[in-house]
Amino acid sequence: MVDIAFIGAGSIVFAKNLMTDILSFEALQDATITLMDIDERRLDRTAAVGEALVEAHDLPAEIRATTDRQEALDGADYVLNMVNIGGEEPFENEVRIPQEHGVKQAVGDTLGPGGVFRALRTMPMMLEMAREMEERCPDAVLLNYTNPMAMLCWAVDEATDVEVVGLCHSVQHTTAALGRYLDVPAAEIEHQVAGINHMAWYLDLTHDDEDLYPALREAADDPEIREQDPVRFDVMEHFGAFITESSHHLSEYLPYFRTDQEIIDAYTPDEDFGHYTTEWMPTGRYFEHWQSYQPALDAEFDPAEADLSLDRSSEYGSHIIHSRETDTTRRMNLNVRNDTGAIANLPDEACVEVPCLVDGTGIHPTTVGDLPGQLAALNRTNINVQEQAVRAGLDHDEDALRRAIKLDPLTAAALDLDAIDAMIDDLLAANAEYLPDLA
Repeated sequence: MVDIAFIGAGSIVFAKNLMTDILSFEALQDATITLMDIDERRLDRTAAVGEALVEAHDLPAEIRATTDRQEALDGADYVLNMVNIGGEEPFENEVRIPQEHGVKQAVGDTLGPGGVFRALRTMPMMLEMAREMEERCPDAVLLNYTNPMAMLCWAVDEATDVEVVGLCHSVQHTTAALGRYLDVPAAEIEHQVAGINHMAWYLDLTHDDEDLYPALREAADDPEIREQDPVRFDVMEHFGAFITESSHHLSEYLPYFRTDQEIIDAYTPDEDFGHYTTEWMPTGRYFEHWQSYQPALDAEFDPAEADLSLDRSSEYGSHIIHSRETDTTRRMNLNVRNDTGAIANLPDEACVEVPCLVDGTGIHPTTVGDLPGQLAALNRTNINVQEQAVRAGLDHDEDALRRAIKLDPLTAAALDLDAIDAMIDDLLAANAEYLPDLA
């Protein structure tokens, strides 16, 4: 029997998907899943869905629910973190305020002003939880789904002894998109992908031992295909490799695509797999997408009407647990500290996304070697921000916070240094109650 704690389980859609993934494996169907959230009403909904899954398939699994994080961590073998600290208000501020100052982020949860401030409001909880894990479940693995992935994993790695791994679905979703662009079954595409979270590179891309890059470059000349992913295709043409993030997300990690509204409209059209809009607003489609993971509490809710199939998603979390518990070897792209030298020309302390082998002995990053120089250079522009944001969070250093945002590629392309300070002043004032004390 394996004990799995979900922290932030009030996000009912995502938590339900992860429970389904775990219970889809016969070897994990006797698991104890402890759901934890500070919002008891949302927690009760998620627990009801979990219990309905167990009952529908007559499984021996046990679903528990608690608002006490330490209780959830006691004796856990795996801790799945999916928290959102602060809810809607700071999330909106972190995008709206920079937009008012001229920094037009697309999502604002990974880099830039939004990503840095999100890291600062999330890091204290992450570090506190990791220290509780050191006492209550010291051998547990922390599987982190919360963004900004690299900054949070970096901070936990540096400040605690907890084994932390960052999980994302960028590689899986991008490979599916490449399958559509190339008319090749995604499951048959072989790849070597490495870089950092939301900016990892397809270093090799093959099907039946045939290099797919010539066909991908040809596909990029088809207007119907190119308009689905114009930023990624432009980056591929200028820097030589396809990347693991949607055009909307990628556009805000670089200085080229979001400083002029005409360019924004041309490069990030309103249809990016139905998720994002070019102008983020509280009533915009991205915000609605985010809210879809938090159904209204006053709506009628019947867990029996949820999809109770055990169809497994492409998320890596359950695969890691199954591989470790059954000694089944799998290869997955995971976010880990670079102290094994997985990517030789990125900093050792950085959090990198690389192929890892997972089996009963643990999680083992593979050695990629050097990235092509231009790809490593683009990664470093983001790592520079991450490093200063981690220093700000660990040291409570306001100067490091300001340096992080001044080093952000999009912010630096949009504003001068004094204007950046003015924007940061407004963000600090608006989100003060969600942030640690800074000196």
